[in-house]
Amino acid sequence: MDPIYETSRAAVTVRPAHPDDAGAIRAIRNHVIEHSTALWTQTQQSPAEGTAWLAAHLERGSAFVAEADGEVAGFAVYGPWRQLDGFRHTVEDSVYVRDGRHGLGVGSALLAALITAARDAGHHVVIAGIEAENTSSIRLHERFGFRHAGTVPEVGTKFGRWLDLTIMQLPLT
Repeated sequence: MDPIYETSRAAVTVRPAHPDDAGAIRAIRNHVIEHSTALWTQTQQSPAEGTAWLAAHLERGSAFVAEADGEVAGFAVYGPWRQLDGFRHTVEDSVYVRDGRHGLGVGSALLAALITAARDAGHHVVIAGIEAENTSSIRLHERFGFRHAGTVPEVGTKFGRWLDLTIMQLPLT
């Protein structure tokens, strides 16, 4: 899968991730951890943890990167929403864009590829768990047909404040 998505400012190519992408993906994750509430942890990912985390996604074929101007500009993965077998047809998405690459179509290209891959893998629903004040991520998901399923108040904390979680869902079948 090597679709190319054109935006007004850059050509974005989305492709399946491979093990050599672990460092670039980890750098994006760690920047998000340090500077935003998109990932609800304050613990940076080590190189070994990043490699193991990516390997799990590579094994199930659920990791993608976007390249623009010769660099990894973002990544997206999907994974099990819950561990019990009754949830096996539902996955949760994660889409992250490198700092300085927002607004160029990278997130849209990644989410489009991720939805296609999840549908092709036979999944039934994609869930997005988004910090309720992350309006750009909520709008991105809405553009792809995700519907608001609910908001759970104060279920996480970061940077000394309580965070609300907005749940969105996209039926694939």
